[in-house]
Amino acid sequence: MIRVLIADDEELIRGALVALLSMEPDIEVVADVRDGRAAVTAAQQHRPDIILLDLEMPVLDGVEAAIELGPLVGSPVIIVTRHARPGTLKRALAAGVRGFVPKSTPASELAAIIRSVAGGDRYIDATLAAAALTEDESPLTSRETEVLRLTQEGLATKQIARALGLAHGTVRNHLSMAMAKLHADSRIAAAVVARDRGWI
Repeated sequence: MIRVLIADDEELIRGALVALLSMEPDIEVVADVRDGRAAVTAAQQHRPDIILLDLEMPVLDGVEAAIELGPLVGSPVIIVTRHARPGTLKRALAAGVRGFVPKSTPASELAAIIRSVAGGDRYIDATLAAAALTEDESPLTSRETEVLRLTQEGLATKQIARALGLAHGTVRNHLSMAMAKLHADSRIAAAVVARDRGWI
């Protein structure tokens, strides 16, 4: 029996996944939660064989949750997403994610992917993989990426400075550089561009 944890903030999607996967004779859904932080907690409690994460969730997104889960649990992670971007795929692979599939994947195919990953394989949607090969690398430094990620989360520049232990002026400099690189006229616009390209 393959024990699965599901995390998705959309109640309807999560409920459908639980119902459909529970119909498989060799798959048992041991927990279902609505955000990335709850996924980390539930995974430590239940120690599932496979962790199925939505990419876009509150508190921690799928990739951020996968990064935390790696050293804590070690269970293979499959990310399911509606809006897959090549840059996001690269982030997911760097985080050690074993599967990356679109939400349009039929339930029977998802069950087969779960079995494959549980058996030690890796599954990456072919269309996403092909797009990732041609995607430009992020022009942002790691610090510029951090400040844009916090901008996207709604933090003001002074809050970002406190969160990262930086001077307010330093944060503004990083934001200015990021805006110039992304040809954006505001820090919010720069964060949107970076998010759309899967860089944050």
